[in-house]
Parts: sequence; structure tokens; C-alpha cells
Amino acid sequence: MEHFADVPEQPEAKRLLGAALAEGPAHAYLLHGPAGVGKRTAAFAFAAALLGDERRVVARMHPDLYVLEPLGEMIRIDDVRGLRHDLHMRPFEADRRVYLILDADRMNEDAADALLKDLEEPPPYAVIVLVASELGPLPPTILSRCQLVPFRRLSELAVREWIASRAPKKSGEEARVLARAAAGRLDRARRLLDPAAASRREALIDVARAVYLDPDFEPGDVAATLLSAADERAEEAKEKERAAIDGLGLPEREAEQRVRRAGRGAERDELLAGLEGLEAWYRDLMVVAAGAEVAAVHADRLDELREDAAGDLGDGPERAAEIVRELWRELEEFNLNPSLALESLFVRVVRELRPAARV
Repeated sequence: MEHFADVPEQPEAKRLLGAALAEGPAHAYLLHGPAGVGKRTAAFAFAAALLGDERRVVARMHPDLYVLEPLGEMIRIDDVRGLRHDLHMRPFEADRRVYLILDADRMNEDAADALLKDLEEPPPYAVIVLVASELGPLPPTILSRCQLVPFRRLSELAVREWIASRAPKKSGEEARVLARAAAGRLDRARRLLDPAAASRREALIDVARAVYLDPDFEPGDVAATLLSAADERAEEAKEKERAAIDGLGLPEREAEQRVRRAGRGAERDELLAGLEGLEAWYRDLMVVAAGAEVAAVHADRLDELREDAAGDLGDGPERAAEIVRELWRELEEFNLNPSLALESLFVRVVRELRPAARV
């Protein structure tokens, strides 16, 4: 389907969205699935097809497009009230107005309740498109009023082809290793191709190993390493956003909000990606210990994994992975202090991965 040519794979999502374009859209859709698999690209492509102007939709400059996304950790009721006020304005140019709610799973309870009223009785010209990585935080009442459009992790082949198209100088083996590390997500693959991101990945692996190898391991120091990586990513994202909006003539307040939103989003994404990387390393220790190396995410670090898995770690890697995953979920759902949360995490993880600490 030409409207979704930039979205790799996702045949079911493309079929559902294509049918909506052919037959006429419903009043609300919810695109859901893992991060980095094409949901946002598909949402903007869907909006562009509905409004008939891809250039201005992608630039977020179409007068009949309204984009709502978290400015900080969540979408609050005032944000939804702003959308509700706009919702009752008739289209300026197109036959309809399209409302994109990105990271919709980060609405707080009051915001979700406020949105529900508009999902129940939207104006006939409005199409509301929610994008979410998790369905769990969204109330069942919102789910029941949306057409659900599922997205899946991409195949290793699709990620490998994407990497090859953007980094043709990479060898086939290099592309395979990066695709495995990306775990079906293009956002991860994009970061792995960035030299700065590759350096952060190396630092993260060093942290993961230091937990059980470094006799002078200090939880506060390694927590600071992860926070520094998140700050670095935030600054990169803000610079990129400044470049993107330069020349658009946006009001100063809106421009500042977009830059701030980009920084906060990147900082949060980097923290979550760091936790996913830690969890993957500890699970890889279990995989290698079980003789299933072909399933290891860190396929380029098998020598270290073999060496570490041969040590006296017991069931520590499994419990460590569970602890990291638990914090990942908490950071997704709650407004935690990242510094304190990470330091506490490493205090717990070191107990699981050092036999002497478990005695």
C-alpha cells in the first residue's frame, strides 16, 4: 500500500488502515505495539492520506492536524482539555480534522477520563488516532471505543535490510549482529548505527559486567553513568529538533515546548533502553549457560558471555533480569526519581550476581 510504503512489514496494520481509507474512517483508532516498529510513521501516513497533504502533515503544519504528546512524564488533563477545545472547531481546509495522540498510554487517569467523553460522542468530522506502546495503562472503556490496530516486532531480516539500506558499508555479518541487538525495533537499530550510541552501548555492557566482575563496584557511580548517557541523548535530540523547526516560523513558546519535549522524550527513552540492554545481557548469560548461543541478543559479544557464564553466578542472572524488568515497568508507569531508582536497582542486582553477597 503506497500510503504506508515507509512502514516495513506490519501486514495486518496496513490492511486495517488501508481498509479505513478505502471505506471511510471510523471515529477513533488505537495503534499499539512495541516501540520502534513503525506506529508513529503509520499514524502520520494515515493522517496524511486522510488530509491529502503529506508534506504539511509530516511537518505538523497542516491546520486540520492536531498532535498531542507528553511534554513531561505524562499527558495531563489540561493537555486533553486543549484537545477538547480544538475538537469542536470545524475543518479549515480538508473534509475532516485528525487528532494524533502519541504515547497515549502515558495519559494519567484524569486525562483518560476527559478523553473518554470525546471518544463517546466525537464530532462527525473528527478522526482520533491514539498511538501506544502498552495497552495495560489504558482504561478498558477507551480500548472499547477504538478500532485496535496491532503492530508487531519486525523480523530480523527486515531490520537487517533496513540497516543495509542506511549503512551499505556494513558487512553482512555486521548487519546481522546489529539486527539481532535491535531485537525487532528500528529505533534501536538507528541508535546502534550512531557512533555516539554505539559508544553508549559499550559503556552499558561494561556496567552490566562490572556488577559481578569489579571488586570496587559502586552502585551510585554506575547509576550516574546511565544518567549521563540519558543526558547526552537528550541534548542530541534537542539539537536535532532545533534544526528541524528552524525556519518554520513557529511561535517562540511552541518552539521551546517542542525542543523541551524532544529532550525529555529522548532522556526517558535512553533510560528505558539502558534497562532493556541490562536485562538482555543478564538473559544472554542464561541463554549461553544453557547452550543456546544462537538466541543471544549480544551475538557480537559471545566470548565475554561464555567467559562470564562459566563463573559462579548461579541463578543470579535470572533474578537480576527480573529485577531490571521490574524497574523498567515502574519507570514506564510511575514518576520515579531516576537517580535513586537506578542506585537502588544496582544495590539489589549486585546481591544476586555476587555469591558472597548472597551468603
